[in-house]
Amino acid sequence: MPAIASATVDYAANRVTITGSNFSPSGAPPTVAVESATLTLVSFTDQSAAASLPVDWASGSYLLAVTNSNHETGVYRMTFWVPSVDKLRYHAQALYGIWPLAGTLAYAGLLQELNAPKEWGDGAAAYARRVASTEACGVIHSVLAFGLDTTLHQDPRYFRSDRKGFFRRIAHVARDTIMTHKDAGGETFSTWRMGSAYGEAFISNLWYPDRLDTVRLGFLQGSLRVGFDLVSNISIEFWPDIKKKFRRRS
Repeated sequence: MPAIASATVDYAANRVTITGSNFSPSGAPPTVAVESATLTLVSFTDQSAAASLPVDWASGSYLLAVTNSNHETGVYRMTFWVPSVDKLRYHAQALYGIWPLAGTLAYAGLLQELNAPKEWGDGAAAYARRVASTEACGVIHSVLAFGLDTTLHQDPRYFRSDRKGFFRRIAHVARDTIMTHKDAGGETFSTWRMGSAYGEAFISNLWYPDRLDTVRLGFLQGSLRVGFDLVSNISIEFWPDIKKKFRRRS
């Protein structure tokens, strides 16, 4: 039976490349299908197969099947998304979801408690100004992130590790915060993350008091944003496992 290890979608070429084993034990071409719709085979070996995808697919999870030359079938659950649409939705949800909005209010409250910047004072009007400033930072970050990952064909999503062991998974999180997947497959430096983090920091400093509009503060704020992304990726990596443990105890 074919064993499918991975399925990588090249969104630019509208093609899926499948890796695994036993795709063509006798040398005859396998059949590749998604949700019972047979795809056009582009190339194949016993360990891989590439096939063209239908045009105008909707985002979602699809069942991919490979039937080898011995008429044996292996299946794999493949996630498909439309980059131009789903990247916009991804960044919008990161900005206007319940938790992001709660984080904005909490962070503005922390700045209010610390009286930072002190020139803005305290009271309800000062808190509203800090909320507006924090939200504006988020908007700038999302706009820059969407512009960069769309233009550079980079995938902003975090993909959980298939490794075992806490430290190996932490290493995966750190690496995937600096690196990112490409729409066409493979990895590259996360230009969209770094550009949006530091770009947001330096742009937002323009409405802060002059004493804070410095290169040093912009670099620190950009690094803090990357640090928040690292923490977010850690939660994505480990939270499903934590939820499973709670369910077992209950």
